Amino acid sequence: MRRGKPEVRPIAPDLRYNSVSLATFVQHMMMRGKKSLAYRLMYDALAIIEEKTGKSGIEVFETALKNVGPVMEVRPRRVGGATYQVPMEVPAQRRLTLAIRWILASSRARSGKSFPEKLAGELMDAATNQGASIRKRDETHKMAEANRAFSHYRA
Repeated sequence: MRRGKPEVRPIAPDLRYNSVSLATFVQHMMMRGKKSLAYRLMYDALAIIEEKTGKSGIEVFETALKNVGPVMEVRPRRVGGATYQVPMEVPAQRRLTLAIRWILASSRARSGKSFPEKLAGELMDAATNQGASIRKRDETHKMAEANRAFSHYRA
């Protein structure tokens, strides 16, 4: 039997932009506990975005997160020996987490260049509804749409 859910720890906003979502993104970016390096890379990427687009880097970042976050996803549900892929709405916290995960994965998969340039490119693409992370969101939505027949199995 499952125990109660652990309490969610509050995340302090980052110092430069006072954004909680940016701080969360940096924590996901971080490898081997090197937070100052992760912040430096993130701020470099935002500077590249400002240089290339002329818009505020944090606005492009927020738009990208909003665009990449999926609205629907499929969750497996066992009903009488069969497992159905049931489409369900994605909660806000998971939507943000998936968006961050997909943006980071697709920016790491990009070829060449330094990481800030790859991240800036992926964020700019995501803000304009292009790129690999947007394709991942579209695949998720297509899967949910294809399995709409099983939506009556929702818990």
